[in-house]
Amino acid sequence: MPIPADFRLPCRGALFYLPAVANYRRSVAPGGSFFFTVNLADRRSSLLTEKIELLRSAFRAVARQHPFTIDAIVILPEHLHGIWTLPAGDADFALRWRLIKTEFSKRIAGGENRSPSRVAKGERGIWQRRYWEHAIRNERDFAAHCDYVHFNPVKHGHAASAADWPYSSFTKFVQRGVYPVDWGGCGDDGASYGER
Repeated sequence: MPIPADFRLPCRGALFYLPAVANYRRSVAPGGSFFFTVNLADRRSSLLTEKIELLRSAFRAVARQHPFTIDAIVILPEHLHGIWTLPAGDADFALRWRLIKTEFSKRIAGGENRSPSRVAKGERGIWQRRYWEHAIRNERDFAAHCDYVHFNPVKHGHAASAADWPYSSFTKFVQRGVYPVDWGGCGDDGASYGER
């Protein structure tokens, strides 16, 4: 529901509530490739790397039922970045993310902090509800996002080089000859794809 340009609160300090209706605009590109940033609710957590096998299992379980290709990925302690390609005629990455988050959360012991809103809805407090997505436009855009994905552990100070981070598709890119093994060892690529 758009707010009219001439809208004004009736008086200073008055409480005003807009209807709680989400109207997100998501890219719709059946068979397309997408870049994602997905965060844990607690950005101080290291749950994703501590429970990496559970996360991998969640990805595999969902991919069996709803196929997709992981083109590039990096798992950091509290967030992840990935590039996926969906099957021809399929644009439903939202379903896949919902299922991955649910599958992972089912295997994690409860007790995390939850907002009153999450408690009321019976939701866990592991993941942020929203995520960042970007439709990959062309090969150059794809390459730039792959660079961002693989450089991210260096950017955040988790590794001295991309090759030093074990939770990444970087090694597969080296094996395919896309990157030299010493790529991403110092400096900053200056990109900010998916960051807030």
